[in-house]
Amino acid sequence: MQDKPDKNTPRTLRLNAKDNIIVAIDGVMPGTTVQGIAATARVMRGHKMASAKIAKGEPVLKFGQIIGFATEDIAPGQHVHTHNCSFAEFERDYAFAQDARDEPLLPPQARATFEGYRRGNGKAGTRNYIGVLTSVNCSASVARFMAEAVNRSGILEQYPNIDGVVSFVHGTGCGLAAKGEGYDALERTQWGYAGHPNLAAALVVGLGCEVFQISRLKEKYGLIEGDNFRTMTIQDTGGTKKTIEAGVERIKEMLPRANAVQRETISASELCLALQCGGSDGYSGITANPALGAAVDLLVRHGGTAVLSETPEIYGAEHLLTRRARTKAVGEKLVDIIRWWQDYCARNDGSMDNNPSPGNKAGGLTTILEKSLGAAAKGGTTTLAEVYRYAEPITAKGFVYMDTPGYDPVAATGQVAGGCNVLAFTTGRGSAYGCKPTPSIKLATNHDIYKRMLDDMDINCGDILDGVTIETKGQEIFDTILRVASGSKTKSELLGYGDNEFVPWQIGATM
Repeated sequence: MQDKPDKNTPRTLRLNAKDNIIVAIDGVMPGTTVQGIAATARVMRGHKMASAKIAKGEPVLKFGQIIGFATEDIAPGQHVHTHNCSFAEFERDYAFAQDARDEPLLPPQARATFEGYRRGNGKAGTRNYIGVLTSVNCSASVARFMAEAVNRSGILEQYPNIDGVVSFVHGTGCGLAAKGEGYDALERTQWGYAGHPNLAAALVVGLGCEVFQISRLKEKYGLIEGDNFRTMTIQDTGGTKKTIEAGVERIKEMLPRANAVQRETISASELCLALQCGGSDGYSGITANPALGAAVDLLVRHGGTAVLSETPEIYGAEHLLTRRARTKAVGEKLVDIIRWWQDYCARNDGSMDNNPSPGNKAGGLTTILEKSLGAAAKGGTTTLAEVYRYAEPITAKGFVYMDTPGYDPVAATGQVAGGCNVLAFTTGRGSAYGCKPTPSIKLATNHDIYKRMLDDMDINCGDILDGVTIETKGQEIFDTILRVASGSKTKSELLGYGDNEFVPWQIGATM
């Protein structure tokens, strides 16, 4: 419920009838009365004001859910934030599969389409890059030098259907155990990128003596070298200079075949959308995230897939997802992941509430519980079809979940490795992010950040606060996804982002 005051009265919003706070859409000054409550302190935009008395120890409710507990008695009209509200554990009712339902899909002939690339293995791509991957950090510079040499040479002007040559370098690959969680996650990530539908071809470069052996990857996944997949190591090739020269020649050999592919009409059911949020604020769970959720519901209806992730940023809201799980087993997978993270934090003397950044808090988010409730809205309302480990291949259709950290580059890397061919990223504080080979669409939660970072933001969701409906904005986002999937460049692509955002999750000890 939003205020309908005169133009001089700040707007506020009550998100659920159960809430004991209201959200300030505009800044509220002391003494100002909103929704029948006189503010006793300044409440900044996106921040919360108590709408009822909250006794010390009682839960603070937003979205009709617990976002924290009062650390002191809070009177109506007081600013509610980190000074009087804090995180604490509480029991949640997972109600597995209680709200699961069969999703009504549009018939194939009624589904939206995009212009994409059909790969030989049947997958659908939205971009056409050549990738240079590295097995280990020791080959990172060589891979970068190769990609830079080709991109700067001018030769790509002869191949207009190729989006560029991009190096995917990372800081691990050795100094880790040769088996276990860490190795398996890196292996899945490398395999996912090497065969990603947005890559026309891939060259994998190693040093030669590292723990993460290219030969082992090839054997496990049945990779055969050919026109669109090649490998080499610095030690076998004869050092840095010879490897760069040989690598550039191999990339040049890949160019004609990569350029020959043409865009064709493909069903939106073959879109796999990564959902991300970064630099969140108090508006995120009110504007951009639920609007993206509405776009997700549309995509699912058209037969496509959307992938929510960032486990530390759904913590405290996971019970809303388990209720939507297709089966109890799917819901239990998510709870098992939550428990892994709780143990992970305990082992490292941390807390799940460490996640909200100083910027998140300045934007009005008080605890991880509040942040998570807003972040989970990106997933829309449809049934949770499956839950995946980091960088696992995504095979289910509909709304799914992937376990990743909350750190955006690491999370997105896992989603892309899983097969996401387009990405939507909401931000309220102004995140500077882009992705290759998957285009990233940036959604601003408010007018101010959209105007200040116009060169970075693709869609302004701030007009939801002015009366644009969630459904209307969701349709705008869905239409934009189709255009971008068809080749329209995002703001981050125009800026050249994506060469430094490949960050595999490094799990376990570095030895």
